[in-house]
Amino acid sequence: MRRVESPSRRTVLAAAVAAAVTASAGPAAADPEAPVTTDTADPAHAVPARTVDNRAWVSYGDWSGGTAKGTRAVAGARPGLVIAKPAGTTDYKDPHTGTTAAWEYATWTSSVHRLAVPATEAIVSWNARTPAGTWIQAEIKGTYTDGTSTPWYVMARWASGDQDIRRTSVDDQSDGRSTVWTDTLSIDDAATGLRLTSYRLRLTLHRKPGSKATPTVWRLGVMGSDVPDRFTVPASVPGLAKELAVPRYSQEIHKGRYPEYDNGGEAWCSPTSSQMIIEYWGGRLTDGQLAWVDPSYTDPQVCHAARFTYDYQYGGCGNWPFNAAYAATFKDLQGVVTRLGSLTELETLIAAGIPAITSQSFLKEELTGAGYGTAGHLMAVVGFTADGDVIANDPFSASNEAVRRVYRRREWENIWLRTKRYNASGKVVPGTGGVCYLYFPARPSAAQSKALAAVGVRV
Repeated sequence: MRRVESPSRRTVLAAAVAAAVTASAGPAAADPEAPVTTDTADPAHAVPARTVDNRAWVSYGDWSGGTAKGTRAVAGARPGLVIAKPAGTTDYKDPHTGTTAAWEYATWTSSVHRLAVPATEAIVSWNARTPAGTWIQAEIKGTYTDGTSTPWYVMARWASGDQDIRRTSVDDQSDGRSTVWTDTLSIDDAATGLRLTSYRLRLTLHRKPGSKATPTVWRLGVMGSDVPDRFTVPASVPGLAKELAVPRYSQEIHKGRYPEYDNGGEAWCSPTSSQMIIEYWGGRLTDGQLAWVDPSYTDPQVCHAARFTYDYQYGGCGNWPFNAAYAATFKDLQGVVTRLGSLTELETLIAAGIPAITSQSFLKEELTGAGYGTAGHLMAVVGFTADGDVIANDPFSASNEAVRRVYRRREWENIWLRTKRYNASGKVVPGTGGVCYLYFPARPSAAQSKALAAVGVRV
């Protein structure tokens, strides 16, 4: 598989397992916009500086705010944003098909959100329904610490299907101080002290001219972060023994399948992990939805997940928000991309019945029992042993039966939470800094809502 080393700390999810062969949403229980204090009198009890700011637009009040040009908020059990009356018509030439078509459009622009954590990186994610003949575009415009602004960066052109447009990230976006790397807006040189202090979001909803169809966006959010550079992280203390009954799927049994969606195998860690968690929550695909898959293939739902998370610009299935958006196409599911700060936070989620999909990179010798090394790999964390070790459904396994793994706590938390590491050549390269994505019910239980709030995710 490919591996893209960018100046960002973001490690591309669909990265190669090459070393195997070579060696928070808005205010919740804990207000994410509240000031952070540090107890300097007793360093052992110091409150760590916050490194992540989550903001999400999910309520009718959220969607009623901002600036609407042709959109309107809709109420109900799952409030959202739809096209009311198009603001105009535009032509879009799909770079992946060469087809130019006219589309009616309407826009919504958020108010300014001031980051509680001035950020070196920002990741936009969304949950939406896009019926045939519709699609959405998500953009972000940031303000720097010196008061100047970024351009409007396109973070995605997205549809749940692939017949009208090809869902895509947009390359070659930079103003010389920040750059979009697939799904992550990153400050080019964090060492200068430059940060993003605030941002606005813009949604553009599209439909075929004359149609009454409309996209519906239920959730839109940004995870801004400034995780300090670190090769190691402090050891956490085990606090939970619990395992969730999450289905187990191997990516490796799909090697060579569907080259147009990156050829299966190592390239499919993200959609395979996504499908495991989706099915844990009861998400199922119909025979009709799976009819396109070769009937000789086992676990056709994994092939389906790969197709419908595929980013045609990136050329892979590892776009973080595309996976979260795919999960949210299943009835009554939400998906978000965030960063967690510790295994203790993961334990909080597992205790409430919420598994997590995590991104990590490591050398073969850094994770006992893995049997491979990777520049970027996804797995599903489903529990903890009585000793506090991590129970993971690791899709880089020879069979579904081999997917369940137990990894040493100290090794696993370090490869997941660090932002710097050495590769097999001794070069310093990025680590993932605690990135994960969380899928959970549209109407979570009280215990689930409390756990999500504790890790900064608004529901």
